[in-house]
Amino acid sequence: MVLNYIWVSFFLIAFVVSLVKLIFLQDVEVFPQMLQSTFDMAKTGFEISIALTGVMSLWLGLMKIGERGGIVPILSKIVGPFFSRLFPEVPKDHPATGSIIMNFSANILGLDNAATPLGLKAMKELQELNPNKDTASNAQIMFLVLNTSGLTVIPLAIIADRATLGAANPTSIFIPTLIATFCSTIVGLIYISIKQKINLFEPVVLAYLVGLSAFIWLGVSYFASLSQEELQQQSSLFTSVIIISIIISFLLLGLKRRIPLFETFVEGAKEGFETSIKIIPFLIAILVGIGLFRTSGALNYIIQGIAWGFTQMNINSDFVGALPVAFLKPLSGQAARGMMIEISKTTPGGPDSFVANLAAIFRGCAETTFYILAVYFGSVNVRKTRYALTGGLVADVAGIIAAIFVGYMFFY
Repeated sequence: MVLNYIWVSFFLIAFVVSLVKLIFLQDVEVFPQMLQSTFDMAKTGFEISIALTGVMSLWLGLMKIGERGGIVPILSKIVGPFFSRLFPEVPKDHPATGSIIMNFSANILGLDNAATPLGLKAMKELQELNPNKDTASNAQIMFLVLNTSGLTVIPLAIIADRATLGAANPTSIFIPTLIATFCSTIVGLIYISIKQKINLFEPVVLAYLVGLSAFIWLGVSYFASLSQEELQQQSSLFTSVIIISIIISFLLLGLKRRIPLFETFVEGAKEGFETSIKIIPFLIAILVGIGLFRTSGALNYIIQGIAWGFTQMNINSDFVGALPVAFLKPLSGQAARGMMIEISKTTPGGPDSFVANLAAIFRGCAETTFYILAVYFGSVNVRKTRYALTGGLVADVAGIIAAIFVGYMFFY
């Protein structure tokens, strides 16, 4: 429902602004330009969806191998003690634990489309433990907020889009996105822990948080000490090593379990192909709406207004051009994706410009809060969401602020 309002608003605002420009500014080109934009964006949406098919098929195939190879028990051993403290209502061996871990794993790998089915399964299993079926339980709220904080170690979908758009170094946003999304997750976790009276200073929880924070801090300190050229090179190297290592690990797990690797991969890859084809109408619709909104001049007026405000406060406003992605991400992942693509294609310097890089980080630093709450809670008929929305938005704001800082650190 929210997406419907966003989409229709793009068309209506674009029409009103264009009409005003035609009547008062005698701009006779605005409507022909808008019409041409609809054709251009429809073509762009189709081309990008087709180009993404290969990447999605590859990773959903590998995820299927990892799942059948026993990645869930391994992850349970690694993060089980931590999760048991965050979800005290969930019994140790309950099926929800495996679904939650696999959902977070898919999110961490940046596989949004693979994460959603696992998240819906986890929510259904958590609902079985919920004594008040129409009211969100503490475990459901914790799961939703950690989900909407969007912790992403490998923003694969964003990297794939940047590669399709012709970025010189598509993986350059890997480290900045990791930092920003980590800040979002930590702030969301602290907020929900305070609300649910979870002791984050309990030794096991604190050990995990300190260990993760130390890892992130060491990474930031190391990369901050590098020159821009060295930083790009090292970021690309680390990303490549991690991704290749994950692929090899999944294959080795499959060999150990003696599963038919090729057949299993093909089964998962088919899901990737089907998913990529299904998003074509959705992406075209979003891109056409965004294209009209931009071509009419409405987006420029908003950006110029915000930039003027920051300029008056003597604050560098170059980041403002990427803000539309940050505004759209809590509402719709596809809308944010479409806006990131639009910015990358129309900004001087293309996908390697400061604004385009920051737009990519904005897309990866948080999740689709409104969409996730609507779909996940709607799937189990939970009407009273309590403070889940507030927690998700708090995490989103933290991620956006962190993204601006790391964007300047890495790309300005």
